[in-house]
Amino acid sequence: MDTITASDFGADFRWGTATAAFQIEGAVAVDGRGPSIWDKFTKQNGKIKGGHHAEIACDFYNRYEDDLELVKELGFKEFRFSLSWSRILPTGTGEVNQKGIDFYNRVIDKCLDLGIEPWITLYHWDLPQALEDRGGWKNREIIDWFSEYVRLCATEFGDKVKNWIVLNEPTAVAGLGYTTGMHAPGKKGIFNFLPVVHHLALCNAEGGRIIRNLVHDAYIGTALSCSHVQAFTDKPKDVRAAQRADAIMNRLFVEPALGLGYPTDVFPFLNNIKRFTKPGDEEKLAFDFDFIGLQNYFRIIVKHSYFAPVLWLEEIPAKKRNVPLTVMGWEVAPDGMYDILRQFSNYSGVKEIIISENGAAFEDNPENGKVVDERRIQYFEDYLKSILKAKNEGVKVAGYLAWSLLDNFEWAEGYHPRFGLVYVNYETQERIVKESGKWFASFFKN
Repeated sequence: MDTITASDFGADFRWGTATAAFQIEGAVAVDGRGPSIWDKFTKQNGKIKGGHHAEIACDFYNRYEDDLELVKELGFKEFRFSLSWSRILPTGTGEVNQKGIDFYNRVIDKCLDLGIEPWITLYHWDLPQALEDRGGWKNREIIDWFSEYVRLCATEFGDKVKNWIVLNEPTAVAGLGYTTGMHAPGKKGIFNFLPVVHHLALCNAEGGRIIRNLVHDAYIGTALSCSHVQAFTDKPKDVRAAQRADAIMNRLFVEPALGLGYPTDVFPFLNNIKRFTKPGDEEKLAFDFDFIGLQNYFRIIVKHSYFAPVLWLEEIPAKKRNVPLTVMGWEVAPDGMYDILRQFSNYSGVKEIIISENGAAFEDNPENGKVVDERRIQYFEDYLKSILKAKNEGVKVAGYLAWSLLDNFEWAEGYHPRFGLVYVNYETQERIVKESGKWFASFFKN
């Protein structure tokens, strides 16, 4: 395929960039914000590379106006950001922090003044610590806590914001936060996984219903981390291992939302989730989303393993496969983007797909006031070509949100991986638009 431009995707295709509150805002103890699980997690020795924290991060809380001007400068028409639950409800429920509401209204208003469509993500991993102290996502009461939070947000912002994402990557919340302990709140144990998955799935649908009832003309979706899964060989054990991995990585949340239930057909362990279900839950899991957000960065290749109980599989690391890698050790695999789009398009209940995150971390070194990141430009061009190929074949992909506007706090990896289209000097908070950001501006103009 020759060089592409935005016009190849059609006049109605939506182009934006994405961020998350904890990764960019800073101001963690300012204007009434309560602590989140990530505030506590970052203070624990050895949890974050380099001992980094997000107390300042990109200082978006104070610099949002200038940063949103950069969104416009780069040519994007959509801006995805998340709300900090702790900034709005410092203890998770009850008393509202008006200063938190006011901050997000200022962000929304600035977007609208610049002609940028705001996209709200309701939950991007930063649960109020007060709720974790009461069991967090393992406690079924979180359905009520989350519903209270969503009703408040829909009421406060729904007159100005029409684009809503309920959850960000719930599989990561359950797997990294409550099973491996690699992310906040740092819980470990395979049997934590099941109740957390079920409560996330119920909140996913209930959040959608609340927004539908309270926000006129809302465009409602959820954002799922998805990777095309391949078996290392065609041996039956490897093929079954790939099916189990696919059930967890790609099917676990979309199928309950579509009324199909959990993917127990290839992963019988999920039948144990019945221990945490109540009468009527099956119906409550379903919601008719306007779009499904796919967040794709890489593909994975797996094989059977006798040394990994429950899943009985292991991933073949990309670094062992002699393939192009990002700083995160992820394979650069644009064909995987095409494959996962085709896979999700096979669900009759998926109306539209938005690529709600896609991007890459490479080594970025400013020289003479410039950041030349040619590998990132090539990455975006190759992945966008795969998306266009799928779109031209009839896949209903309706938008693309690049990750991320700014270099930011990359969770357990700290500040080393840089995903931004804009370079951030974390000591001075200076911003430098990378060549990839300028590439997007040209991509839209052409």
